[in-house]
Amino acid sequence: MGETEQRPTAGSRLGAQENAGISTLEHGQKPPVTPPGKLISIKIQMLDDTQETFDVPQRAPGKVLHDAVCNHLNLVEGDYFGLEFPDHKKMMVWLDLLKPVMKQIRRPKHVVVKFVVKFFPPDHTQLQEELTRYLFALQVKQDLAQGRLTCNDTSTALLISHIVQSEIGDFDETIDREHLAKNKYIPQQEALEDKIMEFHRNHMGQTPAESDFQLLEIARRLEMYGIRLHPAKDREGTKINLAVANTGILVFQGHTKINAFNWAKVRKLSFKRKRFLIKLRPDVNSSFQDTLEFLMASRDFCKSFWKICVEHHAFFRLFEEPKPKPKPVLFSRGSSFRFSGRTQKQVLDYVKEGGHKKVQFERKHSKIHSIRSPTAQPSEQQTEVPKQSSSFAHGENNDVAAVQSCRQGKELKASTEDAGQHKSPSLKKSPKEGRKVDGAVVSTVEKEEEAAKDRMQQNRPQSQQPSTGGSLTGSPHLSELSINSQGGPSVANMSLSPNLSPDAKQSSPLISPLLNDPSCIRTDDEEEVKRKRFPTEKAYFIAKEAATTERTYLKDLEVITSWFQSAVSKEDCMPETLKNLIFSNFEPLHKFHTGFLKEIEQRLALWEGRSNAHIKGDYQRIGDVMLKNIQSMKQLSIHLWKHNEILMELESGIKNSRKLETFCRDFELQKVCYLPLNTFLLRPLHRLMHYKQIMERLCKHYPPNHIDFRDSRAALAEISEMVAQLHGNMIKMENFQKLHELKKDLIGIDNLVIPGREFIRLGSLSKLSGKGLQQRMFFLFNDILLYTSRGLTASNQFKVHGHLPLYGMTMEESEEEWGVPYCLTLRGQHQSIVVAASRAEMDKWTEDIQMAIDLAEKSSGPAPELLASSPPDNNPLSVSDCTSLPAGLISDQRPVSISYVCWYRMQSLSFYDILQSNENQLSGNLLRKFKNSNGWQKLWVVFTNFCMFFYKSHQDNHPLASLPLLGYSLTIPSESENIHKDYVFKLHFKSHVYYFRAESQYTFERWMEVIRSATSSASRTRALSHKEPHAY
Repeated sequence: MGETEQRPTAGSRLGAQENAGISTLEHGQKPPVTPPGKLISIKIQMLDDTQETFDVPQRAPGKVLHDAVCNHLNLVEGDYFGLEFPDHKKMMVWLDLLKPVMKQIRRPKHVVVKFVVKFFPPDHTQLQEELTRYLFALQVKQDLAQGRLTCNDTSTALLISHIVQSEIGDFDETIDREHLAKNKYIPQQEALEDKIMEFHRNHMGQTPAESDFQLLEIARRLEMYGIRLHPAKDREGTKINLAVANTGILVFQGHTKINAFNWAKVRKLSFKRKRFLIKLRPDVNSSFQDTLEFLMASRDFCKSFWKICVEHHAFFRLFEEPKPKPKPVLFSRGSSFRFSGRTQKQVLDYVKEGGHKKVQFERKHSKIHSIRSPTAQPSEQQTEVPKQSSSFAHGENNDVAAVQSCRQGKELKASTEDAGQHKSPSLKKSPKEGRKVDGAVVSTVEKEEEAAKDRMQQNRPQSQQPSTGGSLTGSPHLSELSINSQGGPSVANMSLSPNLSPDAKQSSPLISPLLNDPSCIRTDDEEEVKRKRFPTEKAYFIAKEAATTERTYLKDLEVITSWFQSAVSKEDCMPETLKNLIFSNFEPLHKFHTGFLKEIEQRLALWEGRSNAHIKGDYQRIGDVMLKNIQSMKQLSIHLWKHNEILMELESGIKNSRKLETFCRDFELQKVCYLPLNTFLLRPLHRLMHYKQIMERLCKHYPPNHIDFRDSRAALAEISEMVAQLHGNMIKMENFQKLHELKKDLIGIDNLVIPGREFIRLGSLSKLSGKGLQQRMFFLFNDILLYTSRGLTASNQFKVHGHLPLYGMTMEESEEEWGVPYCLTLRGQHQSIVVAASRAEMDKWTEDIQMAIDLAEKSSGPAPELLASSPPDNNPLSVSDCTSLPAGLISDQRPVSISYVCWYRMQSLSFYDILQSNENQLSGNLLRKFKNSNGWQKLWVVFTNFCMFFYKSHQDNHPLASLPLLGYSLTIPSESENIHKDYVFKLHFKSHVYYFRAESQYTFERWMEVIRSATSSASRTRALSHKEPHAY
């Protein structure tokens, strides 16, 4: 027997230094000692379909083989991957990292072990390394070919187009057809070839790294992404499939997800023979039994699935590897299996520390080399690798949020003369090789981080031009965004990030990304210097609020005058009369407020001393500027009165034209339209109330003898007169707009919008049925009460289950009768229902329902019947399915609906709350900090519509992320939290904690005031008397 031939690794063959790349060790630790003994050869099939042979000792644990594969690939984030092989019963199982390899792989000569992705993170931006994303892309390609990743034709074609772009580069029809003829990515591919090439044509200039990023961006939203089905039966004997994901355990019927058990809801997982048991945490609102039971094919199948669940829970939920249990003295009971390796949090921390060497790697079939080099200095013309980001994890896994890499590498394109020379490695690799870790990497990485910071600080955000370039599929964009580099090129697919199909899987709109750009981090010294430089009087900050909110208002007007008008001009879908009506009334407003903002900013510049620093007194005021412009604004009242007509004519046009309806819906999918379109049409009316509030605060602050008091009081009188004239019209339009918004949210009702109908309250209640308490969404109007559920479809709409006319309805408490706390029985003329909620929520509903019943009794008679038939209340979806954040996709992707947020946060909102939110809007810079982070990050924040929208600067055209605040608590940090700064407030929901820091006492109080209006219930005093209904 001669010595094994030693060949270079894939990395060293391309000129890189050898790297241990140990994936399961902390930085600084050494690889495990290899046990002595006879070597056995294990064949490993890689994700690029090549086979490698590794020699490991017979007694070596599985971890040695796993680490040897990671070393061979120079893979840093190897913990996401696993080794899979068929056992002696031909059942595919995962290699246990703690058990000896020989005890698991009985006949190694006849077994091929597969190296595949084992743990799929919730967001691909958590994968920090380009090589890791490339391997994930290969896994997606493999799952498509094997039929494991199912989706519709459009999604499939788009996925393949990114694979083709990565493999052969830019579109060329002849080359594309030849490539698709030779490579079959899915069965029956021929029917999709034209669509694949159509999509590929749009990827011009996209690098392989960008293609991988886009591929994963699309794939992660598919229902079956990362899902491996395990056949089982429920207690009734119905055939189902079980699966496990980063969020918890999923139940499928065929390829349709019908249930989900979030890790937070699961108390214990166990198996007994071939029965798989899930013990849930007690929940008074749940109709589920304490323990759920599923029957699997055999004990081995059951145990294998149980192990996978244990590993997923540990990897995604724990902070560190669980410690082994002490061995029993006499006998053991149950399995001793435990998760071995680093958790996701440990992997993210390790990569963040940068304790690894970045090296080259080779892409099979690709004409372009990918280079991971921290010292590369590419030119400005070269394309950036997609910027990596993290997300606010508004699920139960917040502490495992991704950590954004501040090292912005760049993709170097290298053309090759002979792509056929790129051979995949076919090597024999011993785990004894390649253990020497290069320790001289840290300083280089640190230098690169500093250089990256300098480059990003020099890149100022550029104003974007109006564009109506919809998504390639005409599908909605994400409401939960992954952040792109502002300085990098805008990729079409990314800018509108299509939610490609009803099969596509989208992050919850309640989840927001972590805006963690190092260029935004400010030091405390910088803030102190800045604070000392500017005025500190309250009047200055009131004037500054006028400027910051005016900037946001102007951007909102531009949504109509620039973006919407540009889109309309390219589509022949709107009548000329409607075009003229909208734009002839909005353009004068935009022109006027552009000048208004300029005057306010000029006055602030004088006040701050940024120009004419010697001037004092006369320029430290704002009342004269406000008075002058409010008087000029009166001449624009004719345009404000037209908003009633604009809103009604647009809705009438949408009702009569399917083409216009589709156009408006598609426009709402663009990132710039961060609110419902009708809300932008009502913005001028909302702004009048903001001016009134600003002048009221200014007059209250000034003493009567102040130089600015007289002008401020005159301006207040002028704006109060305008508000009084338009207030009734505004309330009618707000109700009209809300009814149309709810119409889009509901399925099963045709005539929701009728004259005389007034919206009162919406929210989540538990309805008692034969299956126990089930979550239902209730909508209360002045004549009818609807109850709905969010169906199991790919839509975020609510399905109407029934309705109760309020005419003749009675309401009585029934806690003793049903044994349910805070329970009410609503008795209609033909039907009765029992509902329950928390005491606070039930008090609100009781008051509003009683008021609505009184209004209905005073009306002329019963409400008109609904045109659509209401389906019976037999949906098996229970409250347990819905209280966690959604994991499936939402196809009707308008800006996140208030109804949708109320459903998941178990909240309710009244019409009065909505009117108050229109007045409580605010914009400005805030410093943001996470619970476990060190620095403060400066963001431009807009608060409106019960939500905080985050921007890098006020010049940005669309928000990078949003945070719905319903259900959040607003407090001041305690001493124990070690936030030793002034003007800091804290937002928290369950385990999610965010700190925000204002620049002054006044701005701190204003942010507290407006956010409290969204996070706590407002007074339920009616905004209108019942004698003055807001019918339109």
